[in-house]
Amino acid sequence: MRVVVTGGAGFIGANLCRELIMRPAIDEVIVLDNLSTGYEENLRGVDVEFVNGSMLDRPLLQEVIAGADTVIHLAARPSVPRSIADPIASHEANATGTLYVLEECRRAGASIVVASSSSVYGSVPELPRREDLPTRPQSPYAASKLAGESYALAYGNSFGLSALVFRFFNVYGPLQSSGHAYAAVIPAFIHAALSGSPLRIHGDGTQTRDFTYVGSVVKVLADAATRRVSAATPVNLAFGSRISLLEIKDRLEVLLDRTLDVSFEPTRQGDVRDSQAASRVLLDLFPDCDPVPFEDGLELTLKWYQEHLNVEAAGLAASGGNGGHA
Repeated sequence: MRVVVTGGAGFIGANLCRELIMRPAIDEVIVLDNLSTGYEENLRGVDVEFVNGSMLDRPLLQEVIAGADTVIHLAARPSVPRSIADPIASHEANATGTLYVLEECRRAGASIVVASSSSVYGSVPELPRREDLPTRPQSPYAASKLAGESYALAYGNSFGLSALVFRFFNVYGPLQSSGHAYAAVIPAFIHAALSGSPLRIHGDGTQTRDFTYVGSVVKVLADAATRRVSAATPVNLAFGSRISLLEIKDRLEVLLDRTLDVSFEPTRQGDVRDSQAASRVLLDLFPDCDPVPFEDGLELTLKWYQEHLNVEAAGLAASGGNGGHA
């Protein structure tokens, strides 16, 4: 089985490639990544074919996807603040880029797994967020992800393309970058804690997210690829946890055995107050899911950062296309 991973040098993608090469059903893994948010270093020692290029390069995209059985489409321009700074770039990557990938999957007869985001729910107040709730994007990032997932579902309906859309929530774990302005909250907190800086919290810290350990996410993605799972509606890829930013701070204090300073700052434009996934649809499709508990995942993530502090300082850890999906 030949699997193509777009954005495979990013945080989620590089973890996924490690999972894919361990699956007996998969013979070949090809990564397409333009290294705008990923790093080839993340794939060191991983038996994949790496292609440095953009999904917006249509001749290259056609060449890479030709002969593929499944494409796992993770490539994206992540971050709500980044999309507010440059909405057109977010649209081109997340909407137009996804359309190009879908068209090549149609040409090649490949199934596709598409990474969308919980941000598409936006201001919908109901918790947990069910897939049948309305979508109310509050940022260009969220709107672009909704456009991408809508195209994927439309291709499934119009052309019989085997497509599965996952709405990622807040994915965290090893390889996620931390030392930049658009870092997701958990790596940003860990980076600050290990460097002795205050943890920056936008808002009062009681806002909640459904944090999902990357190891749990990539097992589902690999299973979806090998079984060629499809669905007519989006599927939340999270397990219904609801954890506040202050709870993360408290847990890090326990793990580090010291008090951490906090700097409270204004709420960021486009941020959602609370987020939590309804996981019934996911568990119906993947009944063998066994997610890593948050406390265990946070401890594993902290240990990785402690062991790779020099790599992180050198800026080699990748932020993943779709990394945080806040």
